Amino acid sequence: MLGFDVSRLPQTEDDIDFSDIEAKYQVPFEEGFDTIIVVDNVPIVDERKVDKLLTVIKKIFKNAGEIKENGINMPMEISSEAEKLNSKGYLFIEFETPEQASLAIKNYDNYPMDKTHYLSVNRFTDIEKYSQIEEEYKEPEEEKFVEKEHLRSWLTDPQARDQFVLYRGDDVSIFWNRKTEPPEEEHKRVYWTETYVQWSPLGTYLATFHRQGIALWGGPSWNKIIRFVHPGVKLIDFSPNERFLVTWSNEPITLGTNGGLGTPFGHEDEGNQIIIWDVLTGNLLRSFPSSTSTDGTPNKITWPMFKWSPFDKYFARVTPGQQISVYETPSMVLVDKKSIKIEGVEDFEWAPASDKEKHNSGDKKNKEKLLSYWTPEIDNQPARVTLLNIPSKEIIRTRNLVNVKDCKMHWQSNGDFLCVKIDRHTKTKKSTFANLEIFRVREKDIPVEVIEVKDRVIAFAWEPKGERFAIITTNDPSYGQPTQGGVTLRTNVSFYCLEKPKPGKGGGTANFKLIKTLEKKTANAIYWSPRGRHVILATLRSTTVFDLEFWDLDFDTIGDQKEGSKNDSSASIQLMSTQEHYGVTDIEWDPTGRYVITSASVWRHSMENGYTLWDFKGAQLQKQLLDNFKQLLWRPRPKSLLSDDDKKTIRKNLREYSKTFEAEDALAQTSVSKELLAHRRRLIDEWNAWRKRVEKDLAEERERAGVPVISRKDDDNVEIIEEWIEEVVDEIEEIVED
Repeated sequence: MLGFDVSRLPQTEDDIDFSDIEAKYQVPFEEGFDTIIVVDNVPIVDERKVDKLLTVIKKIFKNAGEIKENGINMPMEISSEAEKLNSKGYLFIEFETPEQASLAIKNYDNYPMDKTHYLSVNRFTDIEKYSQIEEEYKEPEEEKFVEKEHLRSWLTDPQARDQFVLYRGDDVSIFWNRKTEPPEEEHKRVYWTETYVQWSPLGTYLATFHRQGIALWGGPSWNKIIRFVHPGVKLIDFSPNERFLVTWSNEPITLGTNGGLGTPFGHEDEGNQIIIWDVLTGNLLRSFPSSTSTDGTPNKITWPMFKWSPFDKYFARVTPGQQISVYETPSMVLVDKKSIKIEGVEDFEWAPASDKEKHNSGDKKNKEKLLSYWTPEIDNQPARVTLLNIPSKEIIRTRNLVNVKDCKMHWQSNGDFLCVKIDRHTKTKKSTFANLEIFRVREKDIPVEVIEVKDRVIAFAWEPKGERFAIITTNDPSYGQPTQGGVTLRTNVSFYCLEKPKPGKGGGTANFKLIKTLEKKTANAIYWSPRGRHVILATLRSTTVFDLEFWDLDFDTIGDQKEGSKNDSSASIQLMSTQEHYGVTDIEWDPTGRYVITSASVWRHSMENGYTLWDFKGAQLQKQLLDNFKQLLWRPRPKSLLSDDDKKTIRKNLREYSKTFEAEDALAQTSVSKELLAHRRRLIDEWNAWRKRVEKDLAEERERAGVPVISRKDDDNVEIIEEWIEEVVDEIEEIVED
């Protein structure tokens, strides 16, 4: 019998070498799962509806990429109650490439299948990442608080000055207005924008344009707040409260070979040209295609393409001749999920909010928002102006019109009145005249007053927060001709006001009346002060006349007029000043209504570019001629936080405040800047030091020469003798012949 060493036998299973067996029977293991995604929150269905559900899932995800054959796996389980085979509410999808899986996650995470099922899409490999949780809890480190700059810090300026942005050459600069003194530069950058700049409605942000998109800047340091990627962007529009931003590019969105990875765009955005962004987060909320006509051709761009209701609640666009589409924020979906079909609709306007609505913006009673639209004459139906409530879509007023050529709707700033300027033609259609139809929206049944105007109305403007308006009319036959740009039109300017009924028997109705007409003018533009009362009548786009007329509509009004006063209301309309600005192309009132800037941009005029600053009375404060001057915009101000009572108190004590302001103004007029004063003091000190040094040297020289030294104490005993010496510098002899 043969013996063997027992110690050589393996003691445990771990000591056995299975490497040869493992190598022989090894199964290939796929290490990469980057092509697989997990789709959660899928509707739970029984086995009869599985095929229908998978068909819907394939239809949703087919745009992300090619799904492998048998690449959808949906686990099933037997229901313990009904003993039926049901899905578990999630499934796995395998794509051909990892890039396609990434695109599916980007485009379809949070995708709404129906009202209750929003798909949650994640990468399969993320399961391991999120499942690796340490057993022992570790409190996360508290992030250090970093205080952000106040985006409205400019409002705390001790002198309550306003800012403006100036674009010249390649330089964009922010300046403080200093009345008669040269403006103080706050910030400057070269190549800050590629096309132009634009303020947001409340002045919080400065928008700059770039090939890649839009950037918003603000705060004391003028750092970049946020950027929005939209290649080739040309136009932008903010919502009234700066909550949303609309951008437009003439280049349709393309996803490229990588399916839009690294951009905010998804498959649903491809081919669109309009994007609505969330200003606070920078998120893309929705994109839209540009409007097209009934035959499918692109329409001419009219901007803004979307019009916003007060408080940013709704925005809408018109498809000419077909419908008005009203969308709700922040969901960005159609109100009632459908557009408002209106045959022939041409245009619409939202009604501004009243002061009461602005103070009670959260009140449930203010849910309805009013808009107006008009339709032309179609077949035997007359033209119409309609007032419509949103979101109820209730029509509250309709006005039929005949012989209508065109309509323009002008809302008063508080939404109290709507003036519809109607261009009408005679029955022979050989001549044109105008009517003003004024809807008094706040009154019962919304009465309409008609003002007939014999001539063509080329400009209309309401007084801000007032009950007056101005129109410019002309009967000049050259109006509307191709050569109009080089011809100075003869125009008339008329002012209207709401005449209150006299108290007494019967009361009466308040009607608009003509208070004054200025004849034989050249003005073609109206610029009201943002505070009302003052107005500029300007002649723009002319090659020969550049007149500016500054008018005051309450020149001699002190307090309330007494009943039965014989004062003529037209007497209070006074011309304050007549000025001229060669080549003027733009006029900008500052937010306070105290100053106005007229400018000549190189974009429209090639000579004597620059700007001039005036006060509201038309007195020139300063003039700047700047080569390659392009643009100047005052920075808007947000609504005041003061209550009406606070404002009344300030007006009551205005004389007390005025003393302080007048003292500061007097100091500014009689002195110069602090830097110049310091420079003058330094020169005086240097002069005194030099004089002392020279006097000391002179005294030492006198003492060495044995000449008596004259001290300052002896100055009173010194007699100063002045002698005049006449000297002939040159002599010319001329012979004058009679």
